[in-house]
Amino acid sequence: MNKMVYDESDYLMISGLQHFMFCRRQWALIHVEQAWQDNVLTFEGQQLHHKADQPEIREHRGDTVVIRALPVHSVEYGLTGICDVVEFKRQAEGIQIQQATGTYQPIPVEYKHGHKKYDSSDALQLLGEAICLEEMLGCAIDSGDVFYQETRRRETIPFTPELRTQFKQVVAEMHQYWQRRYTPKVKTGAWCRNCSLKEICLPEMMKKQSVSSYLRKKLSE
Repeated sequence: MNKMVYDESDYLMISGLQHFMFCRRQWALIHVEQAWQDNVLTFEGQQLHHKADQPEIREHRGDTVVIRALPVHSVEYGLTGICDVVEFKRQAEGIQIQQATGTYQPIPVEYKHGHKKYDSSDALQLLGEAICLEEMLGCAIDSGDVFYQETRRRETIPFTPELRTQFKQVVAEMHQYWQRRYTPKVKTGAWCRNCSLKEICLPEMMKKQSVSSYLRKKLSE
């Protein structure tokens, strides 16, 4: 079976995996329709990433080389993005990296503002970064880490066969929406209140029979 070959103009953002798992409509509004609004949660997330997203920072900590804001991509999956941090730990069976002696095993590390989630959104984003690193560096990566600011905990995410299968299915669905330039309707709920795109998405409108009824309600508030 031939693999799909993606044009670079059709590469999707790895960070979009988290948006897609949270809400497919939110992902489409951001990545297909290019709509975006900041709220307090997105602002705090940007502040957290400020230190991580400094590509000039390259640290040596004993047997570990730390590189921040590392650009990555995958030709096979049509993905691109920037790793918050990649730690290269010295190992006998590893890969060579520039400006360092010996061989190393790469470990992607993501920084998140909140706490550990109950879905697989963080894990899929981290795996997306790992898959790009595997393709670019010619190595295998078994796990990565997520640091949660709210709990100050660093969680290790194993890249199981089941997670890799889910990753392939999700990325394929994202590309289908992208190729069709399709923004789906979705089920709304309490989670919509904290969405940075709630005023653009207008979840109330999706429950109404007409635009006029929605506008009348807003004008009366």
